[in-house]
Amino acid sequence: MSLKKINTVLAAAFILFILWFGGEFILSPETTAPTFGLPSWPSGDGGGFLIVKGIRDVVMALVLGILLVTGQRRALGWVLMVEALAAYGDMTTVLAHHGSVATALGVHGLTATLMVVNGLLMMRETRKVADAPATTVPQPA
Repeated sequence: MSLKKINTVLAAAFILFILWFGGEFILSPETTAPTFGLPSWPSGDGGGFLIVKGIRDVVMALVLGILLVTGQRRALGWVLMVEALAAYGDMTTVLAHHGSVATALGVHGLTATLMVVNGLLMMRETRKVADAPATTVPQPA
């Protein structure tokens, strides 16, 4: 299997996973929240923040999807690496609030690391195109 196909499959899997997870936080935050890894449910009106997290995830997935569909593969690699920061942030949040270490590392940390790897592979795939010298086209006299 070519590097381009591997990258496409991985990126599509991330898009679908992030879209699904974000949708779950929007549609049923009360049942999805325990899977995030934090030890307790937000008090008062804190449940609204779970929907904000869901919207963030859906938007992130849509950005990745647009870049994939339009063939902007180098930009997709960069965005995968930048969006991995959100998953690393989620991991750090779970750990800082004494949540599940297994979920923090096994879900958020692993997801973020795989996104970085996918982004780096995407950069490797597109390196030849980006490094190619610009050729000049002879102009008629």
